[in-house]
Amino acid sequence: MATTVTSAAPITDELRVWLDGRIQHDPTEPALSVLDHGVTVGDGVFEALKVTAAGPFSVQRHLDRLTRSARAMNLPDPDHDLVRDAISAVLAGRSWTEGKVRITYTGGRGPLGSQQAFGPPTLIVAADARVLSRQGASIVTTPWTRNTRGAMTGVKTTSYAENVRGLAYAADRDASEGIFINTEGHLCEGTGSNIFCVFGTRIVTPPLSAGPLAGITRALLLEWCDIDEADVTLAEALSADEVFLSSSLRDVQSVARWDAVDFGRIGPVTRQVIDVFAQRSTADLEP
Repeated sequence: MATTVTSAAPITDELRVWLDGRIQHDPTEPALSVLDHGVTVGDGVFEALKVTAAGPFSVQRHLDRLTRSARAMNLPDPDHDLVRDAISAVLAGRSWTEGKVRITYTGGRGPLGSQQAFGPPTLIVAADARVLSRQGASIVTTPWTRNTRGAMTGVKTTSYAENVRGLAYAADRDASEGIFINTEGHLCEGTGSNIFCVFGTRIVTPPLSAGPLAGITRALLLEWCDIDEADVTLAEALSADEVFLSSSLRDVQSVARWDAVDFGRIGPVTRQVIDVFAQRSTADLEP
């Protein structure tokens, strides 16, 4: 099976938004308080997961990570049953097959500063169709580093400006993903992906101690494939035989080019990982 990649797309008529208990019939209309702490200081967390013809994929793992992120932000635990109900609501009657769901959970209304939010928390669940392509990624190394010891290291927070900047840096260089090295000089992650290097038949991905997000697809690949977690320098990574990315919306994506290095077509090890993930994820929506 070919690599599945989600490409950028504008807001469509298929977009459906659930906010704090009800569907927003016009998702473009203002509905969130300007005092919401997720807006003023990025005091929130989120998840994004894919939807196929069979339904949303790996919801429980995403909810578990949402809870871990909320606790790291000192937010109340999200109500998993409520989130599931919201997901069902935004997916009901959809006309598309391939799509995505985004869950956003913030501190709710708060002060115009970094003090604790007043609450109650805000919950937003949105769903939209996604456009799929099947090409390898072109990636570049960003000039900024990931902090391995920051308070938000490894937390999927809505404070995503660094990732926005990194992805824009990549786009300016005709690439689709930007890769961060960490403050220790080792490979970390992409702006929205985990990264894997293949040396011969050995697959290596940065350990969580290197600062990357604990990706859902990354975790499944570690369970389903023979993959080592180890620190890798940029020079070592660029000398790899194959490189691939993973994320909840891209599944497993081969890397065709990294900076000045041309990896060319999908390599045999990457192809095997792509096939394993496709088979296992298709067979079980809640692995």
